[in-house]
Amino acid sequence: MRDTEFPTSPHSRLSPLFEILSLPPGSGRDVWTYATVGMSEGMRNPIELHMLSLRASAEVPELLAAVASYHREIGGMRLGDTVDFGKPWIGESPCEHGLLSLPYLDGPTTEIADLGNGARISCYWLLPITRSEVDFKKENGLDALETLFEASLFDYLEPLRRPVV
Repeated sequence: MRDTEFPTSPHSRLSPLFEILSLPPGSGRDVWTYATVGMSEGMRNPIELHMLSLRASAEVPELLAAVASYHREIGGMRLGDTVDFGKPWIGESPCEHGLLSLPYLDGPTTEIADLGNGARISCYWLLPITRSEVDFKKENGLDALETLFEASLFDYLEPLRRPVV
């Protein structure tokens, strides 16, 4: 999907090369994967993001496009940052924020894309989280929040999941 398919969001800062890939379930993954391409075009320390969904969604690409626009507006985000979506992730989800997380489900080989000539892009998972989880991270740090996630065995794909804090 190209940026021009998002007329209700402010994407004037995005590169004309920006797009969102929509990958249906398959190849060992039974969920939809949505990924940005070109969100950091021309920026130092470039990143790309992906989100997962149990079903095809128009909301997830819209969120990714809005987060990519915000990323450019503030001059870049990095691992561990959070962003306020301004609306639920999907439907009536209490997850109205996102956490830039390592791509734990895909392993460390997915974290860095080596483009050659020393050019590298960090690839992060935009994990939907709740306000209380954002507050906990701010007070206790990213490691503490990720420890809670792991201990609780939370369902990262369930839009109506309860907060871990």
